[in-house]
Amino acid sequence: MQYANEEQANGKSLSSKVMRLGRKYASMSIAKYIKEIGRGKEGARSLTREQAEDLLGQVLDGAVSDLEIGAFCIAMRVKGETPHEMAGFLDAVHQRIQAVQSAYPIVVIPSYNGARKLPGLTTLLAGLLAREGAKRGFAVLVHGCTTEAARVPTQDVFTSVFSTFFEQKQPVAGIDSARSATKSILISDLSIPVFLPTAQLSPALKRLLDVRRSVGLRNPAHSLVKLMNPTNRRDALIVTSYTHPEYLHSMTETLQLTRCHAMLLRGTEGESVADARRRPRMDGFLNGEPIALCDTQDGSLSHLPDVPKTCDAASTAAYISDVLRGEKPIPEPIAVQVEHILHLMSRMEKAS
Repeated sequence: MQYANEEQANGKSLSSKVMRLGRKYASMSIAKYIKEIGRGKEGARSLTREQAEDLLGQVLDGAVSDLEIGAFCIAMRVKGETPHEMAGFLDAVHQRIQAVQSAYPIVVIPSYNGARKLPGLTTLLAGLLAREGAKRGFAVLVHGCTTEAARVPTQDVFTSVFSTFFEQKQPVAGIDSARSATKSILISDLSIPVFLPTAQLSPALKRLLDVRRSVGLRNPAHSLVKLMNPTNRRDALIVTSYTHPEYLHSMTETLQLTRCHAMLLRGTEGESVADARRRPRMDGFLNGEPIALCDTQDGSLSHLPDVPKTCDAASTAAYISDVLRGEKPIPEPIAVQVEHILHLMSRMEKAS
């Protein structure tokens, strides 16, 4: 009788677990959120930070249908993201990302636009910063992927400039590349930056970015990858950019809300590097507190830098290599950007 009672109790316990799991997976739908954000630009309601975190968490966990993901992407494209929604999306990503481990502070440079008309000089910025990092004790990490087929990806330029370092087999200099089934990308010392493809950080995030190829529109993932911290370091400095003036305000509010260390500037074709021809406005953030760094350069230009006339990977890589070797001068706006980043890193170190 006791055995029968135990068996009956175990059966009830199993049945209860099945019912709880059923309720859990039945609730894994973002339809309730789509109903709020999908009412058009005037009628849509914004989500709280917690709701946004739950929504994107379900998307990244693969708990929703492709139809729901498409509806989410289009609804957010029409409505636009609020700073609280972006903060929630970042919370979801940071909980799931395979973070890069480092024993050193890191300068993080997102690269998702590539080059279209102007040579992509993100690799030059990374190389110049890594040179200083070797002296001052910080690392440089570039992460990204190709989001538009018509552009020249930064990774192609980066690989060409630093290809001899990609064959290293052991991680040193304090950076342990994120584990992945694909080949690890490592650096041999702090004087060499590392490029990490987004798929190694989060395959789910890469899939969300790729939705653009299907629907033809950007989605929140294209904004949050420019703001996320893909490392285990709270003292990482995110070098990020905006393309349209309205994003200056929304990104500023998001950086303040998430208490980031960051540099924010008007990027070059969406990349986080200063235009080699004219210095853009640059703002700094330490724990989310804004710091004015410099304004946009006014007046006519006295001369133009000797940069490649085309934006293909080979000519861009050759030019960057010449600059890093000291055979060509550093464009003044990029030199100014490097100095401001070093200033922010110094202030971070003193505050820690």
